[in-house]
Amino acid sequence: MFYVKKISKKMNNIHNQSIPTEVLAQATAKMNEVYEILKPYLLTLSPDERHSLLKKGDKSSNFVDKALEFSRTNPEFLPSYVTRSDFEIDAADSNNLLGIVTLATQLCNGLDDTMMVAGSEALYAALAYYNSVRQAAALNVPGAKAIYEELKKRFISKSRTAVTASAVAK
Repeated sequence: MFYVKKISKKMNNIHNQSIPTEVLAQATAKMNEVYEILKPYLLTLSPDERHSLLKKGDKSSNFVDKALEFSRTNPEFLPSYVTRSDFEIDAADSNNLLGIVTLATQLCNGLDDTMMVAGSEALYAALAYYNSVRQAAALNVPGAKAIYEELKKRFISKSRTAVTASAVAK
């Protein structure tokens, strides 16, 4: 009964257009192309490294730009351990990557949302089918019991499986 209630709330299928295989292949090829172009310049950080870094946000961007400009006009205040060329590279790349990151984030969010809706709708359909097979098996409809036995494996909890396995082992 639980699954029937959940399914009845969600009967409108909003993901109803399959993305053609050719389109997916073309998009994957283009994304691989972009990755290969940028790969020599990309860094990989561990979670700890990401956590330890200062984060440059909207407020900090203006500060960085002003500090860089002042370092050009007043280089005597630039510490000896900071080179202006490295400062300029970091500031420029930080600003220049923003557009690509924004576009990639929008793409990633759209892909993730579409995948989530498609997966959710597929699960609703599978649960509806499972409930139908379960009812058919209860009514001894030919062929339903084997399908039901196979599909019900999804709902067997690990703790129940572990208890059953240990009881069989004794």
